[in-house]
Amino acid sequence: MFDFFKKKTKEYADVVGAPLKGEAIESAAVNDPTFAEEMLGKGMAIKPSEGKVYAPFDGTVAMVFDTKHAVSLVSDKGTEVLIHVGLDTVMLKGEHYTAHVESGASVKKGDLLLEFDMEAIAAAGYDTVTPVVVCNADDYKDVIRTTGKQVEPGDVVMELDK
Repeated sequence: MFDFFKKKTKEYADVVGAPLKGEAIESAAVNDPTFAEEMLGKGMAIKPSEGKVYAPFDGTVAMVFDTKHAVSLVSDKGTEVLIHVGLDTVMLKGEHYTAHVESGASVKKGDLLLEFDMEAIAAAGYDTVTPVVVCNADDYKDVIRTTGKQVEPGDVVMELDK
């Protein structure tokens, strides 16, 4: 009878958890035009405070790059996400990276995907900022991002509205 007093909770088509621990920042703050101008899709980035990447949702590993610096996943709800550890780090040819999953693997939110040596990557002259991009963002009406704060793996950083 008094349902109208209950607070309505917004239902999203999908949510993306933080794949790393660190500071969530806007894509525009990334020092690479491909990510800053969101050419690959809408997203955000994380300045990592530890060298571990976790699954941001339940889904499937679409691809682990040979150089282990990036992984793409598809959530059980169809969201396609690219996690790109560092800028221009493809040049490291896999050095300082360890993959814990393979393409085609099923993952649960929080599963360890990659590890990387932040100090060694920075010492080699590369930025470790990690863009997190929804590659099929055009499938959604809106991508609501949470930035400007410290996040822990699993904290919601993007909500996708149909």
